[in-house]
Amino acid sequence: MTAQHPTGPARFTGDAHPYAGGDPYADYRTADFPFIHHVDLADRRLGAAVVAANDEFFAPRENLLVPGRAEFDPEHFGHKGKVMDGWETRRRRGASAGHPWPTADDHDWALVRLGAPGVVRGIVVDTAHFRGNYPQAVSIEGTAVPGTPSPEDLLADDVKWTTLVPRTPVGGHAANGFVVAAEQLVTHLRVNQHPDGGIARLRVYGDVVPDPEWLRALGTFDVVALEHGGRVEDASDLFYSPATNTIRPGRSRTMDEGWETRRRRDRDHDWIRYRLAAEARIRAIEIDTAYLKGNAAGWASVSVSGGGAAGDAGSAEDAEWREILPRTRLQPDSNHRFVLPAEAVGTHARVDIHPDGGISRLRLYGSLTEEGAAALRARHQELGG
Repeated sequence: MTAQHPTGPARFTGDAHPYAGGDPYADYRTADFPFIHHVDLADRRLGAAVVAANDEFFAPRENLLVPGRAEFDPEHFGHKGKVMDGWETRRRRGASAGHPWPTADDHDWALVRLGAPGVVRGIVVDTAHFRGNYPQAVSIEGTAVPGTPSPEDLLADDVKWTTLVPRTPVGGHAANGFVVAAEQLVTHLRVNQHPDGGIARLRVYGDVVPDPEWLRALGTFDVVALEHGGRVEDASDLFYSPATNTIRPGRSRTMDEGWETRRRRDRDHDWIRYRLAAEARIRAIEIDTAYLKGNAAGWASVSVSGGGAAGDAGSAEDAEWREILPRTRLQPDSNHRFVLPAEAVGTHARVDIHPDGGISRLRLYGSLTEEGAAALRARHQELGG
């Protein structure tokens, strides 16, 4: 059964049908969630990890953050039972033969370290392939603890946890989405399933909020990088892959880890628009086409807007753009480096590729202006950092 709530995404309750063969996703339940344009803060590729769980008898906790959707092999069994692509705990039991059922407070938990600290906007608890063995309900709490705390540190009595998702029934074989309203910095989550069961994937969508002291200590860094608070605002084409790939950590390892557009049949071109970590002075650029060989962009240019005398560009949609790298020939499967003749100050950036194709990474190296650093410090403090 599916219930629609006017204040949030779809809620799925009840068992899914038993697997009857064929495509296991044919009867999978999902919805269009309003927050998935944000970054997945729990992306393993960003550095997220499941650092502890109280039970993982049937399937390991690490599966929660595996990129891509969960897979299902109906014939794959191990010495503990059915092998599932997710986190699955054993069945809870009561205290005695006279009361064999778990109590109302019994639950299993996992501690998740986000890949970058940030503000959580929405969470998806995906129970794909868990049809009769999913949790009855879930709840999720968040906290902000600096450094790299151990599981024991996170479970200490003095750590304050804030409820992000109250205890809520979920459905089996479904993407259960939750809008999060708490406007605060989060570094770790505690995911609770009541009383037991299995979750295939966890996605935590939000905005990265970097530590301003860390960026100050770095001095020069990539001011558009996802881990430093840069983000994609818009792009002309997302047919093959998300534009956010271009600002992920590290180099692409395969073609699909970059950004590739469909083939154009007109006289136009493709582009991505970014918001920088804060107002910054850009001094060098890298455009990487790693693993894009027969489909790399032919030429690329980079522009900035906002900052300095131009002021903050706001949404940057109608901003005045200043070209800082003119249209330049790109080579396939190559990293291109450009030192700018003069610093370029801005709050937003745009890369234009001609006519189509793809790039794997964009790096804009520079440092924050005094105004940018002050704005970042104020934001961090406002969120409780």
